Amino acid sequence: MVRVAAVSAEVLAWWLPLTGGWLVLISTVDALEWLVGAAAALLAAVGARAARRAMSGR
Repeated sequence: MVRVAAVSAEVLAWWLPLTGGWLVLISTVDALEWLVGAAAALLAAVGARAARRAMSGR
């Protein structure tokens, strides 16, 4: 259970700034733009975690 919490916290730590960056860079913030940005940021956060794990050799 601790591992799931750690993975979730790391993905959330990546997802929040990535989503925030997306919202700052778009001109109009409506529901569809937020949803697309949040989904893309989630994919990028999972990819960033996987890349960090691959580089650390764990």
